[in-house]
Amino acid sequence: MQPGRLFLIMGAGASGRTTLLQGARDALAGAADWIFAPQLPADAAALLARGHALVAETRHSELPGLLASWPDACIVRITTAPSRKRARQSAMGSAPDGSGPDSQPPTLPPALPPALPPALPRGTDTVTIDNNGTVAEGVARLVATLRAGMRPRLAVRAVPIATWHENVAYLNPGCTAVPAAQFLGPGLVEIHGGGRAIRARVHVIDRDDIVGPQQIGLSYHAFRTLGLPEGAPVAIDRVQDPASLPALRAKLRGEALDEDGFDDVIRDIAEGRYHEREAAAFLVAASASLTDDEIEALARARARTATRVVWDEPIVADKHSMGGVAGSRISLILVPIVAATGIAIPKTSSRAITSPAGTADAMETLARVDLSQSELRQVVARARGAVVWNGRLNHSPVDDVMNAITRPLGIDSQRWAVASILSKKLAAGATHVVIDIPYGPSAKTHTRVAAQALGALFTHIGARLGLHVDALATDGTAPIGAGIGPALEARDAMAVLDCHPAAPADLRAKALLFAGIILGWTGPDGPARAEALLTSGAARIAMAAIIDAQGRQPPTPPARLIHPIASRAGGRVTQIDGARIGAIARRAGAPADKACGVDLLVTRDVDVRAGDIVFRIHGNTETDLRAAIAMAHEADGISIAEAHI
Repeated sequence: MQPGRLFLIMGAGASGRTTLLQGARDALAGAADWIFAPQLPADAAALLARGHALVAETRHSELPGLLASWPDACIVRITTAPSRKRARQSAMGSAPDGSGPDSQPPTLPPALPPALPPALPRGTDTVTIDNNGTVAEGVARLVATLRAGMRPRLAVRAVPIATWHENVAYLNPGCTAVPAAQFLGPGLVEIHGGGRAIRARVHVIDRDDIVGPQQIGLSYHAFRTLGLPEGAPVAIDRVQDPASLPALRAKLRGEALDEDGFDDVIRDIAEGRYHEREAAAFLVAASASLTDDEIEALARARARTATRVVWDEPIVADKHSMGGVAGSRISLILVPIVAATGIAIPKTSSRAITSPAGTADAMETLARVDLSQSELRQVVARARGAVVWNGRLNHSPVDDVMNAITRPLGIDSQRWAVASILSKKLAAGATHVVIDIPYGPSAKTHTRVAAQALGALFTHIGARLGLHVDALATDGTAPIGAGIGPALEARDAMAVLDCHPAAPADLRAKALLFAGIILGWTGPDGPARAEALLTSGAARIAMAAIIDAQGRQPPTPPARLIHPIASRAGGRVTQIDGARIGAIARRAGAPADKACGVDLLVTRDVDVRAGDIVFRIHGNTETDLRAAIAMAHEADGISIAEAHI
């Protein structure tokens, strides 16, 4: 006889826990092996030994003791989005503490806090049920969870097959726990155990030496994502239609979604409940038609998927650039100028994805950037500013899923971007944000008029979200600064802070422009005060404090291998193609190798002679350098109006 299993149910009153348990009890009433109890019965051990499935409610403080006696117990947490919870409380006439018709009876344990205790034993099987749909949908999810928890378990085995970002599971055709062939097809399965779960496609492999009849093999990516050791017991179940499917279909029909609709669909996409083609269809539809109300709703929904940072500051300043301009590393200048005034400016930044450098990449050539939230707080308390990587702070797992779909398809909706960017600012705890919107051939916005319209949208949606947003259209028709690549861009920024006479004038001017806007939030003459802080050396001192607080490291010098690129003709430089220069810098090794990149020696509207050096390529490997040189010889991105000089 297969032993039974204990299911421990937890959830706040307004989560609908009591209603779902009653529905599950009714659905399983015909199965004699299922026993529902408001509390753990005294004869629990005997019931489990006889093969019964025991479903009991419990309190937070009882978990350690129960898990010590029954380590195979499954914890089921029932949760509800805040807006749904408020609506249910209002409908039930309940108080915020959860009292009301659907709250816990007096004999039951008190409601759980949002998170499980951190001291749970490793491998504890925990399942979360998002009860944001109808009662029937919630009951169906709970019943499916309970039934899946009673299925025979398979032992995890790592299969050394790389499947890129896709989770793939492998079953033996003679599998003793599930009919392997029935799991083949376009649908996904959920593999869960030890408090972890992933969704995967199933392949059948007729090799006992690779995957045995009592095992489930996982591709390299799936094994790493699940995070359980080989041999760990897991169960497998089909992924049911997501509860958010009606909302997704409504958006495909061109209908508008509210905050709850976006919240449900985005959560299900992030958790892998949709096939990639369904998620792609939703993103295409949403990118094509988002009302202002939907942008606000989407921003709020996305902010909830990220780790929130709350600051006890009257103003928390932030800056964001829409990108598309090579160089332009103004944050490394702007942040210390602002920090020198005492305004808190915890700048969270991304690493480069398709460009030769991101702000975090450049700062990392000077200091640590992978800070935890507590470390960031210490840095800001000490230095008033920071430039750190957002991967450990307010990064949203939704972004990984969205980017994997949108980038290959070339989906680039500015209205979707407004929601995404402002959601990150909400999550980062910003109160005031300045947005740089470059326009030009290589930028995401091509004309000044379009950039100004986008800026107005940022300001409008920001106000609806409770953010003060100033957006500025800037000239993005050429690179800003001389260096293109992390170390070279950091070098330029430090030259500006050092007031070096050879520092790029355009980089200095743009940094002062945006710093002046931020300082204008707290008083008059923002631009003049920004310039005074720079020229006096106060900003340089502030940058030193930020670097020391984050964790100073020796500056990364430019790469040792250098090749000059000469002008093919004499005349006036009329255009510098930042996209082409950036591509050459990436081919040289940036940003993976932070020392690599391109060092521009000319700007627009200067005269050059044939044979004059227009830029230098820096690389650390002969192979990458040769490839970058070949790209430059094919097209160097420098346009010259030929003339005899």
